[in-house]
Amino acid sequence: MRNEIHFISLVIPVYNEEANLDELYAQCRAALESLPWKWEILLVDDGSTDGSLACIKALAAADARVHYLAFDRNHGQSAAFAAGFAHARGDAIVTLDADLQNDPADIPRLLARYAEGDVDMVIGWRQKRQDTWGRRVASRIANAIRNALTGETVRDTGCSLKVMRADLARRLPVFSGMHRFLPTLMKMHGARVAELPVHHRPRTRGVSKYGLWDRAWTAWWDLLAVRWMQRRHVAFHIRETNLPPAP
Repeated sequence: MRNEIHFISLVIPVYNEEANLDELYAQCRAALESLPWKWEILLVDDGSTDGSLACIKALAAADARVHYLAFDRNHGQSAAFAAGFAHARGDAIVTLDADLQNDPADIPRLLARYAEGDVDMVIGWRQKRQDTWGRRVASRIANAIRNALTGETVRDTGCSLKVMRADLARRLPVFSGMHRFLPTLMKMHGARVAELPVHHRPRTRGVSKYGLWDRAWTAWWDLLAVRWMQRRHVAFHIRETNLPPAP
């Protein structure tokens, strides 16, 4: 049975990406306008200190399908995704980064796989990563450790290009670092997950917000927390009830 898609919400965290936003919007619009569904782009400004918010407001003024949330200060990528999930109007959510390293042209292919109906989430894995050697090695080590402790086989948990059911995304626990474990957290709520290879591009404008090892200690504690949640998670299904319909 196919997943019924009626409305797509593209959720994009933004932190000091002024130089990329116009091109990001143009590429996302080109990808989304090729699809048969209604859509919106929801940009979440994570306390940017450059001109990102002004650029976002200009895009929203020019296109009614562009919406934004603006944080009071920098709260991190997990908070930006959580806020986007909570306010997205679509029944299917697409996520990607604002730095143009994810290719919006991959979105229709991920949505087509999602629409087949046998999965609730489709995650991209960067087949040919355009990062430095050190960053690729650090990512492989972190990915291997995450998989070993969570019992997963996810090839690339760090790829932000994903499609997921909105109702499940809104049920995820919110904590700093949550965005690194989205497939695992979705599975805890019964999601079926598929992976597809996607393009990855070098950053040409702006500055990366992530160092090689600067978040390793925090990520380790996040991993232990997720492992604890896996072991303590309670899942139940109600067979029948006599509750009246909601008013």
